[in-house]
Amino acid sequence: MPEYPAEITLRPLSSPPDARVRVPGSKSLTNRALIVAAMAEGSSTLTGALDCDDTRVMLDSLGRLGIGVEHDPASATIAIKGCGGKIPAREAELFVANSGTSLRFLTAMVSTGDGTYRLDGTPRMRQRPVADLLQALNGLGADARSDLGTGCPPVTVKASWLDGGYAFVKGDVSSQFLSGLLMALPYSRDVTTIEVQGVLVSQPYVAMTMAVMESFGVRIGNRKFRRFDVRPAHYQGRTYAIEPDASAASYFFALAAITGGTVTVEGLGTGSIQGDMAFVDVLEHMGCTVVRDRDATTVTGGPLRGVDVEMNAFSDTVMTQAVVALFAQGMSRIRNVTHIRHKETDRLAALASELRKLGATVDEHPDGLVIFPPAQITPARIATYDDHRMAMSFALAGLKAEGVTILDPGCVAKTYPGFWDDLARLSG
Repeated sequence: MPEYPAEITLRPLSSPPDARVRVPGSKSLTNRALIVAAMAEGSSTLTGALDCDDTRVMLDSLGRLGIGVEHDPASATIAIKGCGGKIPAREAELFVANSGTSLRFLTAMVSTGDGTYRLDGTPRMRQRPVADLLQALNGLGADARSDLGTGCPPVTVKASWLDGGYAFVKGDVSSQFLSGLLMALPYSRDVTTIEVQGVLVSQPYVAMTMAVMESFGVRIGNRKFRRFDVRPAHYQGRTYAIEPDASAASYFFALAAITGGTVTVEGLGTGSIQGDMAFVDVLEHMGCTVVRDRDATTVTGGPLRGVDVEMNAFSDTVMTQAVVALFAQGMSRIRNVTHIRHKETDRLAALASELRKLGATVDEHPDGLVIFPPAQITPARIATYDDHRMAMSFALAGLKAEGVTILDPGCVAKTYPGFWDDLARLSG
């Protein structure tokens, strides 16, 4: 991993960029493919795989479970020897840092095993909810508990395989609960039906989960993302190509938007299965020109106008959108993203605080923000709250306005270790 300074002060671009970039592989796809490949029959190779803190803790945990993994960061490949649904280790201590996908997906996966497994993470991870997933797993035959009784990690799972059957899972906190269940349930003894209670947040991420499962040979029943039927089945090992990360691409699309430049992101186009590509639709509504090809997307900035947008389905780009709103004419509103308060930090509160430092007037609501851009950006030192998306999003403001300093820039290592180098190359 790169070495990072304690802070970085950005300099505004001397001219709008005209550039092409290819961002690293999708974290969401990498961690899903790792779980499925680990449970599969036979060996798999993931190409274009992301190398970051989140994927490294997943790889470490799979190794502790006895799964054979070989990671070559230089070639962005990971080789996995699947366990055929029989987790080799009977006991394991898994440290997942602050990786929500690793916690939720591994908790479900180890419930299909035969042994005792404990999962823990950073102090912030011990504040992130997992109770709804534990309740669903216990209804299907697991013995999964929050050790401190908080509904958060550390979690201990005493597994003797999953029976299957019928369970509910709440949909309004995190789609990762449902995704973790769906990936694990083909290894239950019997057919399983999962009913979603309430509105399912981040629905495209569940669609992504099912697409990965299908690529490894398992198709499940989906009734309008309200009810899912999973029959016993085995994944089959294969070579699987990871798409570039659409969430990471949003920073470069936004850079074009706020500077009036043109940026093409390679490897992401109309064929993408990632819901976060909807971010370019918002930029188009704000006044940008977007060209969508099969394997690339180009954004050219124009005069930006404020927008009222519901972002539940692509909420990882909320922070990027909030920074773009600083440079638009008129008010912008971001709605229906209450669940991002349970991420690496309370993202709505963090956004409101740091946007105000830059001179914006911000009304914080339970489910979103209303942003009134300033006449001129105020120089500021931006706190990042150990949240990679805070650092990457607010860096964009510093490429348009003077005096923006990002504190703890190393937090980008969670999902995009090379972000600052890529930004420097793109901006000249």
